Amino acid sequence: MTMAYGNPCIISIDPIEKLPLHHFLPGERTLSIATAGCNLRCLYCQNWQQSQVRPDQLRNYNLPPAEAVRKAKENGIKVIAYTYTEPVVFWEYAMDISERAKSEGLKNVVATALFMNREPIKEWCKVTDAFAVALKGFDEDFYLKVVGAPLKPVLDAIVTIKGEGVWLELVTLIVPTLNDNMKQIREMCLWIRRNLGAQVPVHFGRFVPEYKLRNLPRTPVTTLEQCRDIALDVGLQFVYLFNVAPHDANHTYCPKCKTPVIRRLGFKLTSNEIQRGICPKCKTRIPGIWQL
Repeated sequence: MTMAYGNPCIISIDPIEKLPLHHFLPGERTLSIATAGCNLRCLYCQNWQQSQVRPDQLRNYNLPPAEAVRKAKENGIKVIAYTYTEPVVFWEYAMDISERAKSEGLKNVVATALFMNREPIKEWCKVTDAFAVALKGFDEDFYLKVVGAPLKPVLDAIVTIKGEGVWLELVTLIVPTLNDNMKQIREMCLWIRRNLGAQVPVHFGRFVPEYKLRNLPRTPVTTLEQCRDIALDVGLQFVYLFNVAPHDANHTYCPKCKTPVIRRLGFKLTSNEIQRGICPKCKTRIPGIWQL
């Protein structure tokens, strides 16, 4: 019996870049929704006040699915995001909103750590337009000790989304001393290229001391840059830095001519030169969903 239905603890209007999604309707706003709870126990959770408690332990809003869709349309918002905590734990609620939103011409996007079985993921893919998946590391011990779950089901789930043809981006928060081993970063990037392709966008995020890991420092920017260099070296074409701004790795570059086709300052879009998915300089197609 779900305790997380129609009772979000977070309702927010955000830039879509915050999920992060950089190749899906850049510059659009999202109506972001989250309920309390999570099926993981990340020691560094950034939203632990909401994710590590039950819904009945928080002050919540009353927001039935029909009302969520109405509020989005009323505010001129065309995308609903399920994010902040873990949408897997309010899957039934997210599904009902998504089905109604889709029937009324809105888009649905999900930010998730994706510790979930394959069959419900396939159901989710039918009503979801994009996933931002947190691949938290590439080491089984790290996942078990720091995340609270095994790694393999997450990898299988990511491959399932790719197989269903839904837009996918990955984000890895780099935590000093815990998942910043550059050999493992290279192995992860090679796995991504082999199983998902070179064009899947990857975001390396800066850790901020929080929850049970406040003893650790913020991730050095040089560490994030090293991760990005490795990803580009193994052939990934779109690699970003997250929670670091301003930085040249906030931007989207054409993989062929290296022109910055989208410029960002953190979550803020400053320019978008892509024309119907095409680089304006060399006419290379940039993968993504660029128009509603």
